[in-house]
Amino acid sequence: EPHSVRYFHTAVSEPSPGVPQFVSVGYLDGEAFVYYDSETRRKEPRADWTSAIDDQQYWERNTRISQNNEQIYRVNLETLRERYNQSRGSHTWQRMYGCDLLEDGSIRGFDQYGYEGRDFIALDKDTRTFTAADAGAQITKRKWEEEGTFAETMKFYLENTCIEWLRKYVSYGKDVLERRERPEVRVSGMEADKILTLSCRAHGFYPRPISISWLKDGVVQEQETQRGSTVPNSDGTYHIWATIDVLPGDRDKYQCRVEHASLPQPGLFSW
Repeated sequence: EPHSVRYFHTAVSEPSPGVPQFVSVGYLDGEAFVYYDSETRRKEPRADWTSAIDDQQYWERNTRISQNNEQIYRVNLETLRERYNQSRGSHTWQRMYGCDLLEDGSIRGFDQYGYEGRDFIALDKDTRTFTAADAGAQITKRKWEEEGTFAETMKFYLENTCIEWLRKYVSYGKDVLERRERPEVRVSGMEADKILTLSCRAHGFYPRPISISWLKDGVVQEQETQRGSTVPNSDGTYHIWATIDVLPGDRDKYQCRVEHASLPQPGLFSW
């Protein structure tokens, strides 16, 4: 199965009360497993399976790395504020990086940065160059490419270290990651102005990939269907919804079809 590890770093120059200046969160297959912020200044577990990590120095090492990032990000925020000639106040610097192990055994890695919630710069690891989103980012691009070592270091990390740890994490969390939880499906309807809105909600399923669609007389109604995103629940499962507007007299012609890894075959549900 495909697996992924993602790290999200966020630094805010003048955060609101109760919001840390720096937060770092690691996700395995979309679920948080490690967390650090500038209030606790400790790398902490966020998933039960992390107790299986048998590297004694793991938490100390990653705490030091996060503390170092916290200082670097604070300097970066000040540098960018001056570069863009901005006043003091709340400014945001973000980074997202990680790697994927795909179904065919191939790997993928990325490293990208954002300033004020917009793209800033991204690594092209194959060419060991950076793509700048604006004139301000061009300065960073020139600096990083002239130094040369940063792109090389990240390329090695993404293709080797990151993949190595991804495999370890997957082995540690195997029971959790490979579990199958069936969706609870509920279909409801609401009529207004001679239009019946049919709603299909799938709740409490794992893993995340799912297909939910409305059929009329057995034919998928792709254009007519509205869908929400697949959203996580607090217990690590997911939920999703799909609606369709129909004529009240045609209600018996419609079924909601749900396909998921936990179901031996697609489920069909009517109101």
